[in-house]
Amino acid sequence: MSLAFDEFGRPFIILREQEQKTRLRGLDAQKANISAGKAVARILRTSLGPKGMDKMLQSPDGDVTITNDGATILEQMDVDNQIAKLMVELSRSQDYEIGDGTTGVVVMAGALLEQAEKLLERGIHPIRVAEGYEMASRIAVEHLERVAHKFEFSLNDVEPLVQTCMTTLSSKIVNRCKRSMAEIAVNAVLAVADLERKDVNLDLIKVEGKVGGKLEDTELIYGIIVDKDMSHPQMPKQIEDAKIAILTCPFEPPKPKTKHKVDIDSVEKFQTLRLQEQKYFDDMVQKCKDVGATLVICQWGFDDEANHLLMHRNLPAVRWVGGVELELIAIATGGRIVPRFQELTPEKLGKAGIVREKSFGTTKDSMIYIEHCANSRAVTIFIRGGNKMMIEETKRSIHDALCVARNLIHNNSIVYGGGSAEISCSIAVEAAADKHPGVEQYAIRAFADALDSVPMALAENSGLQPIETLSAVKAQQIKENNPCCGIDCNDVGTNDMREQNVFETLIGKQQQLLLATQVVKMILKIDDVISPSEY
Repeated sequence: MSLAFDEFGRPFIILREQEQKTRLRGLDAQKANISAGKAVARILRTSLGPKGMDKMLQSPDGDVTITNDGATILEQMDVDNQIAKLMVELSRSQDYEIGDGTTGVVVMAGALLEQAEKLLERGIHPIRVAEGYEMASRIAVEHLERVAHKFEFSLNDVEPLVQTCMTTLSSKIVNRCKRSMAEIAVNAVLAVADLERKDVNLDLIKVEGKVGGKLEDTELIYGIIVDKDMSHPQMPKQIEDAKIAILTCPFEPPKPKTKHKVDIDSVEKFQTLRLQEQKYFDDMVQKCKDVGATLVICQWGFDDEANHLLMHRNLPAVRWVGGVELELIAIATGGRIVPRFQELTPEKLGKAGIVREKSFGTTKDSMIYIEHCANSRAVTIFIRGGNKMMIEETKRSIHDALCVARNLIHNNSIVYGGGSAEISCSIAVEAAADKHPGVEQYAIRAFADALDSVPMALAENSGLQPIETLSAVKAQQIKENNPCCGIDCNDVGTNDMREQNVFETLIGKQQQLLLATQVVKMILKIDDVISPSEY
């Protein structure tokens, strides 16, 4: 640290315990920060695009995650460096806001940092670089507005939505049945969407997974699945036109509180006690029958005696259902959650067309399907797959597809994928750089170069010659003035993304550019890093 002297020449301390702190300042600090940001981007670079690789992450307690989703990779990586943490935050905010494009946004930020490093070495002030980047990102976002297309779809014609979801899923592990997955995602979103308000509540879509079966068995259920079975094996497995009582009160006789005990000194007294319990119970069951319930779903358990009685009174029941599931069942069936038996009324019962128990494979596993509900605004996507990791990854992929469909309902503008939007922005930014006098134009040009990194990574991951492919596509875009030319990752034989049906949402792309620029500006403005040194 720096040492300072007072007017008598005595040294004094500025920072507490300064010999235990390390300090980087000036250009060194910026370079260290930039290299940390680039390191994170380099990890994600290989998992961009349809030919991207997956990453396998092991958590401290031995759980293994295999994923392609940028936000998940960064969440699971235990990052220590502060700047790398910023990159993790960056992909997380893209995930919250848009849901898709989490890898691209980090690759973009890494490329911007790389270009900034060259400018800083030439002696350009970091603030000027940041301002140039800000101007360039504004130009790029406006240019995206111009090249975007409006996408018309209706409830009868959902093909455009399905095509866009397929683009999202093509870079995931599920791409062999991306068509059916995309259709499931779109139908689920349209089932819960409020098209007048252009609003979609994704909480109403429940994604359940069960190991076994194959990916193609994944289905969309207009209703709810509960991973429980009927409490007694002899209860009916299928109930039509069910009226469901949803209870959060325990279904058992009252217990004496802790400090009390009941003394029984004769058989008669024991009999009386037993009869009393049974009567208490009969009343409970009768209450449910009187309101007209044909199925009881209970948050708590009940003992075997209760089970036996329910069975004899022909009242099927499901026990130990979680709170979230209860809420979803209540939304779907239009019922009310009843906290006390006294409050049960016929109006509070939920209605479902059919409730059935379905068992899987040769195991004892079975689940309860509640379908054809009164209010079909809650749907479930039920995923099957060979192992747990596959199902977890499919859940993440489906989540991305759901978010894309939601964004398209919010705002139906799209740009073309395959790196075509980035190349087109790069050309526009490059052209605009000459109009700016002063040092900023270097930064604007650097932004244009950084935009090329996404198509370059796409080409690299697809095993093409990155620089040749990129320059060929760029030349084609300029020659034909066609912003739809991108990298042909899947070897279809055409660079025109309209023919390949590769689309991305406009708001997703704009958000990527804006978020990446903001984070890079923030990193460039840091010129002094004071940190406690390692022992």
